[in-house]
Amino acid sequence: MAGGQPGPPCGERGMTDMKDIWLDDGLTQVPFAVYDDQDIYARERERLFQGPTWNILGLECEVPEPSDYKTTYLGDIPVVLVRGKDGVLKAFENRCAHRGALLCLERFGNAKAFTCVYHAWSYNHDGELIGVAFQNGIQGEGGMGEGFRREDHGLRQVKIAVLAGLVFGSFDEAVPPLEDYLGPDIVARIHRVLPRPPKILGYFTQTLRNNWKLYAENVRDPYHASILHLFFTTFRVNRLSQKGGIIVSENGGHHVSYSMLDPGTADDSDYDAAKLRADSEFGLKEPRLLDGRDEFNDGITLQILSVFPNLVLQQVRNSLVVRQIVPQGVDQADVVWTTYGFDDDDEELMDLRLMQSNFVGPAGYISMEDGAVGNFIQRALPGTKGETSVVMMGGEDVASMASRATETSIRGFWKAYRNLMAI
Repeated sequence: MAGGQPGPPCGERGMTDMKDIWLDDGLTQVPFAVYDDQDIYARERERLFQGPTWNILGLECEVPEPSDYKTTYLGDIPVVLVRGKDGVLKAFENRCAHRGALLCLERFGNAKAFTCVYHAWSYNHDGELIGVAFQNGIQGEGGMGEGFRREDHGLRQVKIAVLAGLVFGSFDEAVPPLEDYLGPDIVARIHRVLPRPPKILGYFTQTLRNNWKLYAENVRDPYHASILHLFFTTFRVNRLSQKGGIIVSENGGHHVSYSMLDPGTADDSDYDAAKLRADSEFGLKEPRLLDGRDEFNDGITLQILSVFPNLVLQQVRNSLVVRQIVPQGVDQADVVWTTYGFDDDDEELMDLRLMQSNFVGPAGYISMEDGAVGNFIQRALPGTKGETSVVMMGGEDVASMASRATETSIRGFWKAYRNLMAI
């Protein structure tokens, strides 16, 4: 502020001091400002996506051979994941060091080198600049100045870690080792649904017209699942009365929600009393859609796992999916859905996976509502000023628990978020 006049606005609310955003030290009142403030989004890029976090980049099997590459994102920053000629996975920012154009334009491919279409600067698999068109000029005139050195213009490197075939990346060299970052409970649950190398079955990409954190909260919210999703309750795929639980990592940022089909003992009286659309007139013309195989030998029929900030790993019956959340601005995000199985799946199990891919996705029987409710919130943000949402189901703490009628893992997300963002 200068001369008694207000400074430039920060989003709708004009906040410039991040410490003024949160009302107290608790986690039960989330300020609506975090979903639509441009300065907060810029701080997230700096502290979350370029800070000491591990972000999902993809699956190791997507780049199986030397020189295979995939374009992906670390937060909202485009990067290239490539398997070097030595077989080692590498990644670097997908932005030419010359004028800043996207370097690699295809989603997948195989390339001995990467050449920018704009001015033909080229880079090797380590992101090192190896060629500059007309570096020495034409007929002795023009060209780069005497102080120009190719080694000074390589691409920003991404640190890589792999767990159970999942490839994570970080721009921060000081990021903790991946397994320490995740904690033993989350590592075990990742291995549970990725016990051997996966096989890619297909992709969806979904654009959400809302802030990326609204989706990150949604996947950590078992409270809504059997209320919003008519399919879940109608066909008893997931009800809070079923056996299950919530696991929250020590730092709060990662979680697992799981349940088991137990039709013989589940008490649905609370659903009946609350009239929560627990029964409907809808049925299935193809009941085989609800078939299932206990392929992991533990009776768990639904597991949703999240890794802070942008990974969701899903099992719904025999549908297995890796979801990558990609922020695309303060009020938009993409979700990249990668469905997978395993090479040793028999034909019956493979058919079941493909059929059940209709469960969850941009137009899935279950999750198409998730693509709508985030936008309902985003559209209602104008005028909220200093107001907050309420996150008090299951108490005020962040802890693992048996009950899924809780928002403990949402509070865990905000615990990790506030720590990294220093707000």
